Amino acid sequence: MEYITESVEDTEQVGVGLAISLKAGSVVAFTGDLGAGKTAFVRGLARGLGISERVTSPTFTIVNEYEGGRLPLFHFDLYRLGSDEELSDIGWEDYLRRGGVCAVEWSETAPSVVDTDTIRVDIRRGEHDNQRRITIKEGGAS
Repeated sequence: MEYITESVEDTEQVGVGLAISLKAGSVVAFTGDLGAGKTAFVRGLARGLGISERVTSPTFTIVNEYEGGRLPLFHFDLYRLGSDEELSDIGWEDYLRRGGVCAVEWSETAPSVVDTDTIRVDIRRGEHDNQRRITIKEGGAS
C-alpha cells in the first residue's frame, strides 16, 4: 500500500491505522532518509496500540520501551549499530519473545530483523517539505 501524507499528523495517523492489525511478536522494519518521519510514524503506532506515553527517538539509547497499551512497543533505532551481531548483543531475541511489537528504524543496518513476516515501511520525502510517501509491505510481500 502507498500513502501520501501532507503533515506530521497525517503520517502519525497512518501509523495508527497500521497498529490495529498488529499482534504480539509483530516486527515493523522502517527505511527512509534521516528526518523522513519514521519516529512520527512510530508515535502513531503507539497511539494506535493505546500507549499514552510520549514517544521519542531512541537514537542514543538504541531501544525505548513503552507499555500500558494493548501490546508493549519496543522502539529501536539501529542507526548507530554496525551489524546483526551488535543487535544480538542488545538482546533482540529477548525482545521478540516478550510478546510486543518491535518497531525498528534503520532496519537495513541489521538484515536479520527482516524475515518473511516482517512488515516493511519505507518513508520518503515528497514533492514539498511536509509531504511524505509511505509504502507499506505486509509480511510476505516483496
